[in-house]
Amino acid sequence: MLKEVGFVEVKIGAPCDTFGEAKGEKKARQFEVYGYPFFARKPG
Repeated sequence: MLKEVGFVEVKIGAPCDTFGEAKGEKKARQFEVYGYPFFARKPG
């Protein structure tokens, strides 16, 4: 999706826990929900 709108050098990092101690933490664990850091650059 990022490339489709003109971003280049798209890199996706390792999954990380973004739900620790959040209200929905149990459901996030149940469905294996993780956040992913990413880097992308839009030329110009």
